[in-house]
Amino acid sequence: MNYTEILEALNQASLFELYRLDAAIRNQLDAPERIRAVKRALRVGQTVSWFNAEENRLIDARLVKINRTRASIQNLEDGKYWTIPFYLINLDGQDVEIAAEKRRPLDRNTLKVGDRVAFKDRSGCEQFGQVIKLNPKSAAIQVGTTRWRVAYSLITPVIDGELGSDDLALPGTWTQITADVEDMVSEEDERDRSSVASNSRDD
Repeated sequence: MNYTEILEALNQASLFELYRLDAAIRNQLDAPERIRAVKRALRVGQTVSWFNAEENRLIDARLVKINRTRASIQNLEDGKYWTIPFYLINLDGQDVEIAAEKRRPLDRNTLKVGDRVAFKDRSGCEQFGQVIKLNPKSAAIQVGTTRWRVAYSLITPVIDGELGSDDLALPGTWTQITADVEDMVSEEDERDRSSVASNSRDD
């Protein structure tokens, strides 16, 4: 299933059409026969991949327990325990990547936590960092010891080697960003402004 093509089609749908599809999909997610089929394919102790919507990526985990409607798992990378619905488990090893359309900005669907990205700060300096959180309109990006909140329209992906295309920025080759830099702020700057505002009120 090509998620990129599906998302492109959904972008053309009306709000009501999206709601109608959502209702139909939720009925399928709760279908007992589908849940039973997944449970039959699982074994306690096996390694599974599950989709974390907040981070927009697959995470490997060990299956700890099979419950009636959910699975108990332990993430391999951080050891955290989760209880998740069975539909989050990627049993068939599906490719869940959604590619950004050419000449269109990135968004929450095309980025994931851990991606390496680039952007220009207000001074025009190129910054390089790693996505650590996805918000509705912006991404939190860690650059050294500074955490930035950057609008998706200002972010450029960075990849290694010769696998890139002209639409992607390679290390050392940065794409000019012309969007409004007011959509970008480091959390240190934000704290400084809050402190100044507080001091002004005290005065």
